[in-house]
Amino acid sequence: MVNLARLPPEGREERLEAKPAECAALARRFGILGVNRLVARLRLRPEPGGLATVDGRLEAEVVQACVVTLDPVVQAMDEPVRLRILAPGEAPSEDPEAPDEIEAEGDSVDLGEAIAEQLALALDPYPRVPGAALPGEGEGEEPPPSGPFAGLAALRKRG
Repeated sequence: MVNLARLPPEGREERLEAKPAECAALARRFGILGVNRLVARLRLRPEPGGLATVDGRLEAEVVQACVVTLDPVVQAMDEPVRLRILAPGEAPSEDPEAPDEIEAEGDSVDLGEAIAEQLALALDPYPRVPGAALPGEGEGEEPPPSGPFAGLAALRKRG
């Protein structure tokens, strides 16, 4: 938790590093095999109206199951972080290009939770070990027809 009321006018640096137990909890939460490392280096700057912006980098190493073979896939991440902290009750921006926004809890914000959410967004939705392919996924191959019209497709190819 970071107290925004104590944020100096010039801003300040924050470094968050997940401990092994926190990494294990994040892996369970996200349904992945492991979070080996999670570090965030952030710069917090106050904005007019009691708000703040957060800029920095999230670095992590995660282990996910390959969607084809279920073998472990280790992935290194280095992602930019750009957040805007909203005052309690403030409506979020409608601009899709705006930074992600999180609502402060009184004078404080849970940066650990915000970084956990950024990690979840950065996870590869379809991790694969090198060379893993689904059946019919070869180069130039079309997947075999299936469903109620598969027989008709086979007849069309003959004629």
